[in-house]
Amino acid sequence: MSGYYYVLPQGADKDSTPIQCRGRGIFKKRGESPLVGDLVEFEATENGEGTVDFILPRVSELIRPQVANIDLAVLVFSLTEPALSLTLLDKFLVHIEHAGIQALLCLSKQDLAREGEDTEAAQHMMQEVIRIYEPIGYEVMTTSSSQGDGTELLLGRLQGHLSVFAGQSGVGKSSLLNALVPGLSLETNAISNKLGRGKHTTRHVELVSIGDGYVADTPGFSQLDFTELGIEELGSCFREMRELAPDCKFRGCTHMHEPDCAVLDAMEAGTIAASRYENYLQFMAEMKEKKRRY
Repeated sequence: MSGYYYVLPQGADKDSTPIQCRGRGIFKKRGESPLVGDLVEFEATENGEGTVDFILPRVSELIRPQVANIDLAVLVFSLTEPALSLTLLDKFLVHIEHAGIQALLCLSKQDLAREGEDTEAAQHMMQEVIRIYEPIGYEVMTTSSSQGDGTELLLGRLQGHLSVFAGQSGVGKSSLLNALVPGLSLETNAISNKLGRGKHTTRHVELVSIGDGYVADTPGFSQLDFTELGIEELGSCFREMRELAPDCKFRGCTHMHEPDCAVLDAMEAGTIAASRYENYLQFMAEMKEKKRRY
């Protein structure tokens, strides 16, 4: 309902009905707005509702979807149908790194990758993801919602976290949530319907209890606009480049043409994946083009 926030009091059972609250007028004056995931101070009113008085400092904030205090982003990419795009995966990772959130790469539809027509290509892509992303510190899991493969492991990984599932349309996010949270079919069907062809966003974000954690049941991010996200130093959003940057000769090195660049040296030595560096160059070009338009 417009203008209302639903607050679960600290210590209350997760199945309890949240308290319907209004926000104090001071939020509008400050240009602030409580987000899903916020920790707040609220005061009960006589009619059984409440007012949100104060928003506690956030540990993270995402623009798409609008959600606060996420500490784990599960990036769901299918091994087939649709085929996995490393460029899109790196775009998501840039967004997550920029927000300072831990990322878990979840490769879905493992059953189709074993049995489908594109089995060889899908298996090769799975190995590529493991080869490229595990050495730079990303955790990679493979799952199959229909077969139940990997779902128990993923469920355990989500405990104690406030997580968000993100990925392009059709990768199986809703099926995965259904497998993880029995009885969630209505919510995930609603998400799936909103993710029809040409529709990639939802305005409604809600936290779903998942054992000792919560998952934001949102389709995740769609248009990843670096300029809108306020990303200036793109290299800092690539883990391996961020680690090497202090060894570059020039401060603020773009890692594109400067002499004595530690990133370019690593590229020549083969310790940085070619696909990652190519995507970095592509994203830099996108950012420059966007700035020219403004």
